[in-house]
Amino acid sequence: MTSAPPPSPPCASALAAPAAPRDPLWSRGFSLYFTARSVAMLGDSMLPVALSAGLLQHGYGAGDIGYAMASFTACFAGLVVLGGVFADRFSARGLMIGADLARVATQSLAAWLFFSGHVVLWQICVIGAVNGVAGAMFQPGVASTVPQVARDVQEANGVVRTAESLMALAGPALAGVLVAFTSAGGVFAVHAGTYAVSAVCLLLLRLPGRTARQARDAGARTSFRADLVEGWREFRARTWMWSVIVIWMGFMILVMGPVTPLAAGEILPEHGPKAYGLVSSALGAGTALGGLLAIRVRPARPLRGGAVALFGFALYPAAVGAGLPVPAVAAAVLVAGTAWAFWSVMWATSVQTQVPGEILNRIHAYEVAGSVAMLPVGQALAGPAAGLLGARPVLLAGGAVTLLVCVALLAVPAVRDLGRKSG
Repeated sequence: MTSAPPPSPPCASALAAPAAPRDPLWSRGFSLYFTARSVAMLGDSMLPVALSAGLLQHGYGAGDIGYAMASFTACFAGLVVLGGVFADRFSARGLMIGADLARVATQSLAAWLFFSGHVVLWQICVIGAVNGVAGAMFQPGVASTVPQVARDVQEANGVVRTAESLMALAGPALAGVLVAFTSAGGVFAVHAGTYAVSAVCLLLLRLPGRTARQARDAGARTSFRADLVEGWREFRARTWMWSVIVIWMGFMILVMGPVTPLAAGEILPEHGPKAYGLVSSALGAGTALGGLLAIRVRPARPLRGGAVALFGFALYPAAVGAGLPVPAVAAAVLVAGTAWAFWSVMWATSVQTQVPGEILNRIHAYEVAGSVAMLPVGQALAGPAAGLLGARPVLLAGGAVTLLVCVALLAVPAVRDLGRKSG
């Protein structure tokens, strides 16, 4: 949801100066933000291939891949709420720039480790943990930045999602080629460079100043604890939001956590990194299609439409679990990516248009934390579950759970009946 991870007039009015005109979508601000997110996504989409293939080449297994991924997710989920408080109290843009610079350093270090051939799992996990902290400081600002740089929230989310997905289409294939002909270290070096580009774009970005209300609220705050309590109270007051998060926690443990490491463990040894890059690129192509679809299709009940689309995601774990040929898996993953992206845009747009701007960073942080809190649990349990039951049965079960998740979302009146707000 990360993500991972994703504005309406109410949000925009709370975040921008009252006299400021509303910019068209492709304003200078949106163009810089769009570039920062797209380039960073190119690097992020290369990382799973590099990490999985690199660890496997050094004698580690699917369970170890899960631990490495969980090190990032655990720190991200555990600290993103604190990042939301920092973003509301100080400068969300400043936190985002600092987070990017920190990840330039960590990914450069990872590149050196893989180039040197001295890869130790705990070192990779520590790097993942630091990246998780940086991501926790970065992510809350995403929600509040979009309303400040874009006129139409759903269109902006759809455009960014499509661009990110196109990067995800190119990234895994490029990573597979780099790993096959060089090493995982080359991918990590490129990844560091993408964060540097993102930091420069955000540094050039100029956002409207705080409104009088925001300045007054910031001055009245006496403690981080008070901000946390206020954010939690606002989060809990929205039944549609916490209901989705509760359902999502099970989805993270049973589906999203296991699917990446187990799919890598099934595809890479049998078909090689190029095949895994193809499947990952199919996911990117699907999410690009889903983003384009979300620009055009505007259901009156966004979360209802998103939940219906999400049924298609069940094809991803089911196809890998069934041991289908690589082309069939890629086709199934294409549909799954389309479903995932459409849901993601509907969810992000709902959050950004339903939540007032002055608490948006904290609310977004709470919903992101809840969305991914159980992901490291699922990632860490992927190896033991596969060892006990077999990887393919676990993946097949994940497909069935996805269907149940969609039914559960549609069964909650506050979710299925949430109306659209203009923006």
